[in-house]
Amino acid sequence: MLIDRARIFVKSGDGGNGSSSFRREKFVPRGGPDGGDGGRGGSVLLRVRPSITSLLKFQYNEQFKAERGGSGRSQKRFGKSGQSLYIDVPAGTVVWDDESGELWADLTDDGEEVVVARGGRGGLGNVHFKTSTRQAPRIAELGEPGQERWLRLELRLIADVGLVGLPNAGKSTLLAAASAARPKIADYPFTTLEPNLGVVEVGGKGGQAFVLADIPGLIEGAATGSGLGHEFLRHITRTKVLVHVLDASGGLEGRDPLADFATIADELNAYSVDDLGEKPMVVALNKVDLAEARAHLDTLRAAFQERGMPVYEVSAATGKGVPELMQAVAERLRAFDEVSVPKLQQAAERRLYTLDNVDERAWNVDRQAPHQFTVRGIGIERFTKMTNFALEDSLRRFQRVLESSGISGELERLGVEPGDVVNIGDHELVWGEHDDFAAIPDHLLPKAEKRRG
Repeated sequence: MLIDRARIFVKSGDGGNGSSSFRREKFVPRGGPDGGDGGRGGSVLLRVRPSITSLLKFQYNEQFKAERGGSGRSQKRFGKSGQSLYIDVPAGTVVWDDESGELWADLTDDGEEVVVARGGRGGLGNVHFKTSTRQAPRIAELGEPGQERWLRLELRLIADVGLVGLPNAGKSTLLAAASAARPKIADYPFTTLEPNLGVVEVGGKGGQAFVLADIPGLIEGAATGSGLGHEFLRHITRTKVLVHVLDASGGLEGRDPLADFATIADELNAYSVDDLGEKPMVVALNKVDLAEARAHLDTLRAAFQERGMPVYEVSAATGKGVPELMQAVAERLRAFDEVSVPKLQQAAERRLYTLDNVDERAWNVDRQAPHQFTVRGIGIERFTKMTNFALEDSLRRFQRVLESSGISGELERLGVEPGDVVNIGDHELVWGEHDDFAAIPDHLLPKAEKRRG
């Protein structure tokens, strides 16, 4: 069974913590700081592999986590970078952010890959904070937390031509007659439960070849979720040409072939993705080996000629007219040689932590309630996550950054008072005074560490 949808959770590795250490060597008095940086966490990437044909494996494993970075060590030794995690997916996989519904990537080429969660930065060791006035800094950053998110994967088969039509119109039989594919064929509706692919060669060995897809039968209301076919409408979106297979005999129920054509055309037009109704279409009048079909041919030819649509009479069961139909399809494909089917908009970098053309120093302060404020900004949120509030020097550095950036001044302008809560990223901090900070009367501390002077 073709599994063409999946939902997975990905988390990149956290960055390693920086080290706060000092030289301890014989005959080296007053050794300076020598704490090394933490290693970067591993990223999570999706990668196309042609050997994979469905999303089946994600039905059993939906949690993917990359390795975290190692912590820095003394003697300026860096922490080990975490190993990135590659998740192999089939060609034709479309990636969406499950929470926002935002498109991330359309993966179609062998070996193509995209970062879906970037590893966290390693924290800086105290060797970076030595200055002429601060010879023994006891500051070391924490590693940046890795990114985590739920992704929705959809598989859209890569085919040049799609066969569409009502159930039992003869699509599977036509696929078998035109290629080496051997789909299940029976004389009852909904025999085909999943798309089938076949390679058609026109002009003999070495001639033009294209991939033909048999899409399970659509019914009225398919675009809004009725029947089986609506599950596979997305697989038609990559095709360049559609072949509408029409049962010219009307079937056992004596249906009107023109009404059947209108039913499928309406469903393609109603499907709002990629303008399916605008794709080039060839009409194949099937089952012309039957007397009932031959009785309708003159009427059907005239009706489609008025619409300016090319019509071909075929018998998929006997093979009559199939080579001519495939030749006509190949000619239409050649007309599209220089017009590639556009890939879905690439948006893989759109929701990563650092965005292109975005000022990481920018921030915004909002008053959410009388005693609650929120500070937002890529840079300040990352800086807060990487501050080790257990170190006094780190607290002082944090306060200096708030003051130099203007955030403290904006909070005061908005009327912040001692005891008010200020949220920065995932941290809940309290504005107040601390016994150990006589030189800095107003500052932020983690709520759990609040001590009023």
